[in-house]
Amino acid sequence: MSSNKDYYEILGVPRDADARTIKRAFLQKARTLHPDVNKAPDAEEKFKEVNEAYTVLSDETKRANYDRYGTPDGPGGFGSDYVDMSDIFSGFGMDDIFSSFFGGSGRGSQSARQQRTRGRDMGITLHITLEEAAHGCTKTVSYERLAPCDDCNGTGAAEGGQTKACPRCHGTGHVTTVQRTILGQMQSTTVCPECGGTGEVIDHPCETCNGQGRTPSHETVKVEIPAGVHPGQTITIKDKGEAGVRGAASGNLVVSIDIAEHERFQRQGDDLYCTADVDALDAILGSEIEIDGIMPDEKVEVEIPAGTQYGEQIRVERHGMPRLNSSARGSLVVVVRVTVPTDLSEDEMEDLGAIALRRTTRIAEESEKKAAKRPGKAKSKSSKKRPFGRR
Repeated sequence: MSSNKDYYEILGVPRDADARTIKRAFLQKARTLHPDVNKAPDAEEKFKEVNEAYTVLSDETKRANYDRYGTPDGPGGFGSDYVDMSDIFSGFGMDDIFSSFFGGSGRGSQSARQQRTRGRDMGITLHITLEEAAHGCTKTVSYERLAPCDDCNGTGAAEGGQTKACPRCHGTGHVTTVQRTILGQMQSTTVCPECGGTGEVIDHPCETCNGQGRTPSHETVKVEIPAGVHPGQTITIKDKGEAGVRGAASGNLVVSIDIAEHERFQRQGDDLYCTADVDALDAILGSEIEIDGIMPDEKVEVEIPAGTQYGEQIRVERHGMPRLNSSARGSLVVVVRVTVPTDLSEDEMEDLGAIALRRTTRIAEESEKKAAKRPGKAKSKSSKKRPFGRR
């Protein structure tokens, strides 16, 4: 978003305007500028400008940053718990929301009218880290939707207005016409043009929402992410989707969880896999190492048995991901990477050389003994290899 625009001037409101005043000003301008109703060459550009101003001034965090720093993002963004979905809301940008708003009430048969007047479900994908999935978190999501109209409380009627059965279709929502053709009389049923298929009309509709009972709105909602959530799982927030027409039920907000790849851990179910470098001498003799776990400030002690091989997996119970809705946890699986030390002193190299010589001699002697026990086999001469280290 541009930071050199005067959003208050664009909407024509004072800097101390309250949220309702800002919303009314936005709706008034948006109705005249939306491309669905305004065919002027610059209408779309002006509508986007008005929408940008409203997106900032209708959001408390963005507005506070804009007032203080001149930019809605502030000096350092919104922080890790604030997620702005205004640009990435799946299929529900402000333009789409206004298309629904201008489209008015639902049409069709009685069952179809009930489905169309109910607000649509809205879906978003929320990106979180593996750490947030492990210990759970709360995200504040900012998004656009058609919300119940504040001025008429969602009824669609102005003060003193009443909802009545449509006089043209008598409340059925459709009208039947008969035409004479060369094949005889043809009867057709169409949506009532007077009520748009709802079967009802309002004698004094609300000026803010044009009788729909809902208006485009910028809203925020808190999303509780449970510990142990898996990627692709959804969280449904009831009645936070699109508002229904004239008080009909609202749709739901369906939040799909996406978990970013981690630099150290790989998740398989509730188990976590990671690699750990182990010195070759520690792998030979056995040792204990400490690694950071997935939970905050968690330290995990890992026993390295004597003789551990490269690529061997060591499982540490109850140190993986929490199991959803349970106090249990999966396992932490440590994949060992044996590393050869390169910083040994001369004395240590000589000690290792002596060990290697003794081991070579022992293996040769054992091999000779086995050969001597096999009939028809000649004894092999022992081979002496140079020991490791300096001579």
